[in-house]
Formats: sequence, C-alpha cells, structure tokens
Amino acid sequence: MRALLCTLFASIASLAFAEIKLEPVGYEIDGTRHQGYIAYNDGAVGKPPGVLVFPEWWGANEYAQSRARMLAELGYVAMVADMYGEGKTTSDRAEAQKLASSVYSNPETLKKRAEAALAALQQSGRGDPSRIAAIGYCMGGTVALNLARAGADLKAVVGFHCGLANVVGETGKIKAKVLICNGADDKMISDEEEQAFEQEMRDGGVDWLYVSFGGALHSFTNPEADKHRDMGSVGYNRTADHRSWRMMRMFLDEALDHRPAGPAERGIGSPR
Repeated sequence: MRALLCTLFASIASLAFAEIKLEPVGYEIDGTRHQGYIAYNDGAVGKPPGVLVFPEWWGANEYAQSRARMLAELGYVAMVADMYGEGKTTSDRAEAQKLASSVYSNPETLKKRAEAALAALQQSGRGDPSRIAAIGYCMGGTVALNLARAGADLKAVVGFHCGLANVVGETGKIKAKVLICNGADDKMISDEEEQAFEQEMRDGGVDWLYVSFGGALHSFTNPEADKHRDMGSVGYNRTADHRSWRMMRMFLDEALDHRPAGPAERGIGSPR
C-alpha cells in the first residue's frame, strides 16, 4: 500500500509541474531535410495517442504549431508536418500557390511526403505508434484525406475547410474514420466534389461524417483568413471554429480510445 501511495503521489507531482512543449523534429525525404514540430505534455504518463497535423498552404507556420499545442493540451502527442522541405513557410499568396501546386501536381510526391511525416511521428518515441490520427486545414485536410486513401494505418482523419479531390487516385483502401468540417458558403468546394466524395465513402464502406457549417467560408478556423477576404469565399468564423474543434475532439477521443485532458473545448479564436 505504501509503495502504491508513493507512486500515486509521484504521478500527481509530475502532472503538477507538467508543461506543454513544442520542439522541432527533423526527417529526410530523398536527401532533403524536412522540419516539423512536435508538441507534447512532458508530464504525460504512458504512451498517448498521436495526431499528425497537415498545415494550410502557408506551410508549418505558427498557426499550425498552435493547433499542435492545443492537441497536446488535450493529452495527445501532435506533430506538424513539413510538406515543402527545409521548414519553408510563406505569407505570400502567389508563393503559397506555387508551393502547393508543386505538391498537388505530383501525386507520388504528395504521398511520399505525407507518409514520411507519419513515419516521423510513429518513430518519435513520444506516443503510441498504433494509435494515430491525421488532421489538416485547407490543403492539409486534402493531404490527410489522401494519405488515408493511400491505405495509411490511421485510426481517424479530420479535414477542416478542405478539398475533397482524390489526388492519389486510389480507392477502397481507407481504414480510418473520416470527419470533414467544411463551410456551407465555401465556394471553393463544388457540389460535384461533395457528391463524388460521399459516393466514394459509401462505396468504400467508410465510417464517415460530413458537416457543413452554415455561414462559414473557406479557412473559417484561421483568424488570419480575414486578411484575404479579397479572394472571395474566405473568412474567419469564430462560431464554426469553436464548434468544429469540439466535434473533432469527440471524434478523435472515440476513434483513438482516448480520455481527454485539459480545457481545450474551444476554437483557436475562443477565450482561453
């Protein structure tokens, strides 16, 4: 009994002084260094499930890193993937489009870079490599969905305001549960694209959920989206951000058999 109490008090003490840490993590793809970021609770006990975060076309920037931190607050180990190499990011739309096109235009490149990021998380030693999900924003959501289409060993995939096109051209291989959170007023996603996605999910026997948030535009989870309203169907929506994050949380907790921690029932633009 005394030993048990000592162990219990030691665990409580470690949690009391625990903090969320964000560290760079490097990995190579065809001789090119890629730099992601891994977030974790340094007081976590055991091997928590992992979440791979695929960023918007801006790259693995502070926004993507903040989402990884939020996931770590929930008790996950979260890693932001670098889809461009050398940790490259940009705030210029023309450059972002160029970088994103370099990935989208070559399905093998997209697949290889996504799989390498998944392997880096699995091999990080921070979490349980058998319980991993992938989430993504805009371009990143498309990457996560296509990683699942390629047959990756994922428990769940969540896409926020993401394209639904099958970039890798593979079907019937999805093992993950799939949640898509898109804006009802997002003109970048066509009705035909939605219909094709839904049919693919049905044909593949996938456990899937598609949620369309009323009044929400493209990039509705990112407060910086309001700087690009001249693009048309783009803008931040705090309510949709908050609701979609809560929905993702419940979805991941179920799929990864995870007991949540922390207060993160909020969107990134919600009060802390």
